[in-house]
Amino acid sequence: MSKVERFEDLKIWQLARELCLIIHKLTIKDQFSRDFKLVGQINGSSGSIMDNIAEGFERDGNKEFIQFLTFSKGSCGETRSQLYRALDYQYITQEEFDAAYKMTLEESKMLKSFIQYLKDSELKGNRFK
Repeated sequence: MSKVERFEDLKIWQLARELCLIIHKLTIKDQFSRDFKLVGQINGSSGSIMDNIAEGFERDGNKEFIQFLTFSKGSCGETRSQLYRALDYQYITQEEFDAAYKMTLEESKMLKSFIQYLKDSELKGNRFK
């Protein structure tokens, strides 16, 4: 296993970045792009997933990192809920929904596993070395 030196090395951040890009591409579609409130909400929540991973990592302590990972997990659920609205409003197709939904589930599971790993770890972060 390679050493994680930057948040960009984390698979959970890489997947969150990919999800954020997919959400953005969905929101620039014609009808969807006109729903400014939903566009802002779903872009904000999907961006928050990757941003909270980055912020928590940079704090150098597992306790704070875990807290920010839980924020990311919450934002992942929020994004998933907003995808339902986009589908219900017929802004996206069922296929687009299914692909993005699957990614949010995968991200949420990875976040949950990583949170548990950090809770069980004897390492407490760079701040406490």
